[in-house]
Amino acid sequence: MSSEDLHAPRERLTKETIALHQAIQSVIEELEAVDWYRQRADDCDDPALKAILLHNMREEIEHASMGLEWLRRASPHFEKEFKTYLFSEGEIAHLEEEATS
Repeated sequence: MSSEDLHAPRERLTKETIALHQAIQSVIEELEAVDWYRQRADDCDDPALKAILLHNMREEIEHASMGLEWLRRASPHFEKEFKTYLFSEGEIAHLEEEATS
């Protein structure tokens, strides 16, 4: 884990905070990789290479999903918000109003 991403001295952070940071950073990196592979695939003219790039993109989506699930299990705050917004129906922007009313 790169400590330059921390906003407070590492020695002042709890193990739980550091673990959450590691998971969040990992999810960010996986989602960036999804974006990179998708763009490369869109720009690629070779069908075989394009298939490989899209395969790699899907692998990164799997990794990001695993990280998100870990966050859900590790944090009641993430779990609450995921339950409100993920796999929901209707307008996403209105879900908060429904959940709090």
